[in-house]
Amino acid sequence: MFASVCGMAVGGLDAQLVRVEVDISNGLPAFEIVGLANTAVKEAKDRVRSALKNSGFQFPLQRITVNLAPADLRKEGTGFDLPIAIGILAAMKEVNGESTDRLVFTGELSLEGVLRPVPGVLTMALSLKRLDEDYALVVPQPNLAEARLVSEIKSDGTAVLQELVRILNGELEFTAVPSAEKATTPEKQRVDWSDVHGQFQAKRALEIAASGGHNLIMVGPPGSGKTLLARAFSGILPPLTAEESLEVTQLYSLAGIFQEEGRLMTARPFRSPHHTATVAGIIGGGQKLRPGELSLANHGILFLDELPEFSREVLESLRQPLEDRKLTLIRLRGRLEFPARVSVIGSMNPCPCGFLGDNGRQCTCTPLQINNYRRKVSGPLLDRFDLQVEVPRISFEELKQRKDPKRENSESVKVRIQKAREKQWERFESSRTNAEMTGRETKEVCALDRTGESLLKKIFEKNFFSARAHDRILRVARTVADMADSREIKVEHLAESLQYRALDREVDSY
Repeated sequence: MFASVCGMAVGGLDAQLVRVEVDISNGLPAFEIVGLANTAVKEAKDRVRSALKNSGFQFPLQRITVNLAPADLRKEGTGFDLPIAIGILAAMKEVNGESTDRLVFTGELSLEGVLRPVPGVLTMALSLKRLDEDYALVVPQPNLAEARLVSEIKSDGTAVLQELVRILNGELEFTAVPSAEKATTPEKQRVDWSDVHGQFQAKRALEIAASGGHNLIMVGPPGSGKTLLARAFSGILPPLTAEESLEVTQLYSLAGIFQEEGRLMTARPFRSPHHTATVAGIIGGGQKLRPGELSLANHGILFLDELPEFSREVLESLRQPLEDRKLTLIRLRGRLEFPARVSVIGSMNPCPCGFLGDNGRQCTCTPLQINNYRRKVSGPLLDRFDLQVEVPRISFEELKQRKDPKRENSESVKVRIQKAREKQWERFESSRTNAEMTGRETKEVCALDRTGESLLKKIFEKNFFSARAHDRILRVARTVADMADSREIKVEHLAESLQYRALDREVDSY
């Protein structure tokens, strides 16, 4: 007895059809799963056996062989429980085989036959959409709203295995659950721009970073408001575009942390990992090759508080994805690519005690201690921060200043940033920002006049800037010009960009 049904294997932001072939033959009772299946898939034998028995079906006391084709593709996760169970029932003639021809099954089975949700359903739906063939997706009931975010394919769901079998045999029909509207997640309460006292230079730098998608690092004593500024920064970013929203939702679904049923994420993600996070936690990977904090912050913000306290290995692993805006994981088990179009906001103290340069308190660190502390953030990594700004301690008068109704709030700043980004989207004919310009585009879009070239040359040679810093200075200047609604980069735009590269890592003068 032989039967074949379809499942899907998820790898990164893509999913591939898997043919679940089931053969039941005479011989000593055995249940084997072949086809490069990991432990979670092989453990399906016990879940499927109990689910079939507790759903009222007779489990065959024969030799059962399940092949997951293509056999050279690694299969992971519990989503193969349901197609294996349906395949066995189809081979036993308990299920009409013809009814499963154009269906793709995914779902985990409990021992009593209840269908449990699995991660990555949105990725499966998007992959089916790209196929020319007309497939329908059958998922557990809790995953149905997520699957129906892709309206171009048909998706149905059930709660228990027994009900699904009766539907496939024509005894019942799928419950007519209306497709949820593509509603959006309500934006969480965040720090408002008007709640930040003083720090006008830092707020200006953050507005530039938000307008052009740039990376920024803040240096200042403890309690100066660096974390508050970073959280307020997330509130001035424009909402996700439709394409960005789908990509972010897909990443959260893949990571198994998507909790909004039938809703797309529209608020840009804000991820703030602790400094004890591992490389796998930040970059991604692990046993299941899941996206890390860097990818989960895609199209949003990755806030690295106390930057020098992160391990050297973690910080250096960020260098390549910050440059390429994507992350390629190469492991023994395969190669995956995740997007990393993210604005990285870092914060650090100027020295170990935190009071170097503070007029109110005296620094107790030696030059060697300061040098060693700052060297934890390497030059190549620091070079990838487009804006480097000092955040001084605020005064008592600034802290107690009453809230001025004329002080800008997040919504008014967001309007300006939206206009600046729209200029960039029109320029690049996509949702890219100035920070994502290529080297060739930088030369074409960021051309300077003779006065600007003379100023840049003088500062470039005086500070021994790298070629990367040269391009990033021009990109920030282009963003400043966009914010000023200027077609050309003027000297004042370049001068403002140059002042944000003034972070001195040397301590000889102290």
